[in-house]
Amino acid sequence: MREPPSLSVLMPVRDGGDCLDEAMASVIGQSFTDFEVIVVDDGSTDGTAELLREWSGRDERIRVVSGGRVGIVRALEIARQEARGTFLARMDADDIADPRRFTLQYEFMMANPGSAGCGCGVRYFPEGSVRDGARRYEAWINRIRSPEDVRRAIWIECPLAHPTWFLRAQVVAEVGGYQDLGWPEDYDLMLRIHSAGHALANLPQVLHAWREGPTRLSRTHIRYSTAAFLRCRVHYLREGPLANDRAAVVWGAGPVGKTFARALQAAGTRIAAFVDLDPRKIGQEIHGAPVIDAVQAVEIRGPLHAAAVGQPGARGQIEALLEQGGFVPGEDFVAVA
Repeated sequence: MREPPSLSVLMPVRDGGDCLDEAMASVIGQSFTDFEVIVVDDGSTDGTAELLREWSGRDERIRVVSGGRVGIVRALEIARQEARGTFLARMDADDIADPRRFTLQYEFMMANPGSAGCGCGVRYFPEGSVRDGARRYEAWINRIRSPEDVRRAIWIECPLAHPTWFLRAQVVAEVGGYQDLGWPEDYDLMLRIHSAGHALANLPQVLHAWREGPTRLSRTHIRYSTAAFLRCRVHYLREGPLANDRAAVVWGAGPVGKTFARALQAAGTRIAAFVDLDPRKIGQEIHGAPVIDAVQAVEIRGPLHAAAVGQPGARGQIEALLEQGGFVPGEDFVAVA
């Protein structure tokens, strides 16, 4: 067996025969060459197994593991446990990596020893399959670069696109690897890494082409539903910024804020107040909590303030107002929408 490589690439696949050659070629064609690819065949019934045998016979860096039909989370964890590299990179079997991706990510990690990992910019394809929501997520994630950007975005959505991850294997092991808790496994792992105090970042370059389509698990599996993301977010908020029965002030008395507040209350968090700019709502009660204006809200210290307004631009306005009032992001307030 070869000496342990610097990098282990984790690639689960199920029935990926249509796109596997293109994805694998983009990995094998990387300018960075000190890696192994651990492919877990998750019970494929098409020609995937035959293609993987061909690829592993062509390049000794490719190791194929047949785990049976265990699902993506278990397949990822099998790959992680098989990995020998100092770093772990993710790659989906239907995506395309820029040839420079591993080189640039490796150079970033070597230059930033305090960083637990990095992602990179993404581009959804093929053009005709990309919905407006995916384009908004693409634009959002491509604006997140620095560790501070990640810290501000972490409670909104997963701020590093999963198939672009390049992480320190030791950090992933320390926080428990991939776990199946009924919500998105990538967001779950990212929140555990963040909650352990580690820094994360994104490279500014767009180095990963992310295939979009109606059959993607994120479109079809209940684990990736809006409700599942919310459960995951609330769970780790209550283990972190909302620990020790800390109350919350929810900025936003609309549908987004109400849904978030209901999830908090169901988990046992008290809502101290809702904040809204609509004068018609001020003085009302929602879910047993008063609706107050922004001037009153910045006088409330102690509870965690959560920006939960879906309108474009609202998050930035709320964050600016709170920072002007001396609130510290990540400690005194977070954005969740």
